[in-house]
Amino acid sequence: MISRQVWRWSAVLATVALAACGSRAPSVPTTVSPVTLTETPGQAMPLGYVHDAGKGGVRYQTAAYSSLPQWPQQVFGRSLASFKQSCTRLQAQPAWQSVCRQAQALPDNSPLAKTFFERYFTPWQVSQNGQLAGTVTGYYEPALSGDVRADRRAKFPIYGVPNDFVVVPLSVDARQNGTVRVRITSANQGVIAADGAYTARLADFPLNAKTTALKGRVSGSAFVPYHTRAEINAGALNGKAPILGYADDPVELFFLQVQGSGRLRTPEGQYVRLGFADKNDQPYVSIGRYMANKGYLPLGQTSMQGIKGWLQQNPQKMAEVLGQNPSYVFFRQLPGNDSGPIGALGVPLSGGYSAAIDRHYITLGAPLFVATTHPASGHGLNRLLMAQDTGSAINGAVRVDYFWGYGDEAGAVAGKMKHPGYVWQLLPNGMLPEVR
Repeated sequence: MISRQVWRWSAVLATVALAACGSRAPSVPTTVSPVTLTETPGQAMPLGYVHDAGKGGVRYQTAAYSSLPQWPQQVFGRSLASFKQSCTRLQAQPAWQSVCRQAQALPDNSPLAKTFFERYFTPWQVSQNGQLAGTVTGYYEPALSGDVRADRRAKFPIYGVPNDFVVVPLSVDARQNGTVRVRITSANQGVIAADGAYTARLADFPLNAKTTALKGRVSGSAFVPYHTRAEINAGALNGKAPILGYADDPVELFFLQVQGSGRLRTPEGQYVRLGFADKNDQPYVSIGRYMANKGYLPLGQTSMQGIKGWLQQNPQKMAEVLGQNPSYVFFRQLPGNDSGPIGALGVPLSGGYSAAIDRHYITLGAPLFVATTHPASGHGLNRLLMAQDTGSAINGAVRVDYFWGYGDEAGAVAGKMKHPGYVWQLLPNGMLPEVR
């Protein structure tokens, strides 16, 4: 563990380096007239205070707003609007009630938006295992061509939750056993119980530290892991799952699953909104890394665009490559409106102002200042986002997936994004970060 003094100077140097990508962040005044905002702010932690989480090598340290690159240049109205979406879920929690009441009382374009964040929140810079820098990637909401009925072009099914797919909550105590008994309680649901009719060998399931449920199916007298992508692509779900529509292109359907939501565009110009419903809980495997290891593509060209282009030129390799990722996502149809896709927090995501995080280290719904590099321009990208989503590939405290919005233009930017980045979590004054 590095000393606190060295850690502080590392934070300063990292911030200066990122600020050099854009304009220099001037000092930010922190005193605010109490007349302008009605809620009394809590007591902020002292500047430079270190909270060592004690788990996962994660450390949080309070910082001044003036140390956040390009903080005064933020479009605070957009950040405030996104935070107000978070508040529709956070406002039920006591620690967030005061700041959410104040946020909801302000119009999105309020000139007090910047003052609101500075007055009521404390920035905590996040590090893990002594490292301030993490990884920032991008994702988007894709638009697939297809139809609600199968035809000669639209022939790749988009599945809802299968009728033989069962979710069984898994307690910490149950994980200590080599086998458990499963009883099916309702459609798609089960419990671990001594009188269960089915035996599940935990060693057969891809469990990890985050696993809170067994997801599988009944096979004879056994409860087994659910089908892999390769098995599903080979027809394992025929007649066993609702079909929400059909995609023209299996590669586009694959990336719809990677993104977790999207829209199906029919030949008549209608759209079907598709949101995440569940997943088979098989491990996520990068097909880009597999392609690089096989010599199909250099690792530096395994962006989404690079993978799509190579598979278009080598369709005979499609089943092999796509089947390397056993993880598979099931969808549900969402109301057709112009709001963004629904993230893990349960609120619509805002293009450019929402992000996916690892909720074990970052509070879901919290403001998150991210300093990284713009994938198109190469300049500094410093933005106050909201942590409103999660993802199976988003692991670690300094790990952010930046939501770029909807459509091909957003996809072109998101597919190129994988850069070092720095993260500050903003929490209501007096609230300590928590590792779950």
